[in-house]
Amino acid sequence: MHTDSLGNPVSVSDAASVRALDEFVMGFISCEARAVNVLSAGQDTSSIVQAYCAALHMFAESRDAVGNARPFILRAQSGAARATPRERRFIAAVAAWVAGDIALAIQLHEEQAREFPRDLASLKLGQYHCFNTGDCPGMLRIALATLATSADVPYVHGMAAFGYEQCHLMRDAESSARRAITMCRKEPWAHHALAHVMLTEGRLTEGLAFMQDVSETWTGLNSFMVTHNWWHVALFLIDLGRDAEALAVYDKQVWGVVKGYSQDQIGAVSLLARFELAGIDVGDRWQDLADHLAQRTGDHVLPFLDLQYLYGLARAGRPEADVLLRNIDAFAPRAPVSTRAAWERVCMPAAHGLRAHGRGDIPGALEGLGLALPRLIEIGGSHAQRDLFEQVYLDALVRCGTEVSLTGAQGLLQQQVNRQPESRRLRRQADAVLRALGLPVAQHARAPH
Repeated sequence: MHTDSLGNPVSVSDAASVRALDEFVMGFISCEARAVNVLSAGQDTSSIVQAYCAALHMFAESRDAVGNARPFILRAQSGAARATPRERRFIAAVAAWVAGDIALAIQLHEEQAREFPRDLASLKLGQYHCFNTGDCPGMLRIALATLATSADVPYVHGMAAFGYEQCHLMRDAESSARRAITMCRKEPWAHHALAHVMLTEGRLTEGLAFMQDVSETWTGLNSFMVTHNWWHVALFLIDLGRDAEALAVYDKQVWGVVKGYSQDQIGAVSLLARFELAGIDVGDRWQDLADHLAQRTGDHVLPFLDLQYLYGLARAGRPEADVLLRNIDAFAPRAPVSTRAAWERVCMPAAHGLRAHGRGDIPGALEGLGLALPRLIEIGGSHAQRDLFEQVYLDALVRCGTEVSLTGAQGLLQQQVNRQPESRRLRRQADAVLRALGLPVAQHARAPH
């Protein structure tokens, strides 16, 4: 019996496959592109090899992912009798994912964390599912279950940091992130968690300086991790009023790494939308992005993804926005049971509201987004990512222009300014609303240049 680099027994039929398994496990938990190297061992019929290959195909987050993953998970299941108990549970969790039963997948990953706390690929995958269903306590719970046994692995502290941050436990989040970075300066998930903390707490100048300082370590990462960390850099730049630099980050580091990948696409949609909401001209950038989004009208992998595909298509004036909206309406009532409520009660109204806003229909935007926002966490994504939809709703309130809508906008904006006094973007927006209400512009702390 061989073991992987974390000490977990692996029942591979070819000793050379152990290295490929380690490439997946360590590459996956460190967000490095080398995780795909497990595919080179795909000829090894060992169940755990086949399960890892199935998981990789599922991470494509496309309508073809399930079909591409299914042969691998079927082979994994057929040989599971020769696998270890740890491997059998991991196989069952991936099989549940392929079948669309995310609740069962999460349950199995939580059991794995308690019984086999050194199975960190299972931990990372369990956090992924919790994240996509808005289960922030679940993200933290599964990380803490492994922490004592895996405290020597910096990536576990990074995963715990993000779980803490999503539960709004900022001091614990920062402490865990900094511990991870002390152990391994090249820990991009910990960088990401700390960026979340600093953005939430309004530490914009500090956050920008930190992310720019560690950006030299973002090498060899998968496209999501590198583009998403640069996405965070762009958020700091937008709020600090450094518009040209933010656009340059979009052009050079966010869009164009892997244009066909879901996460790269939604990162680009989110940034372009935020640019426009901040009053920054994006030129013809929507059109290039929409050429890739147009292929997504039948995906329906995650509601969080579909909403951003739709908004990007609507902003580009593409008819595929209407096709995607019809497809969402048709798919939601027959979505897998464990995610159906998120599709029906959140994604459907939000989709109608986002298309309306993208087409300039402000009453429609207010109606659809107003219904969805109270339950928005159910579609997953981070607080910072979901903030896009809140910004769109706020923009609709301002553009509606009635006394009632402007009053609502003023209350929301001033609370945000109070939390983030460095933000030039928020200050400009708040001042404009005050003027529209016939009120004097408030005194603000001077933002750094």
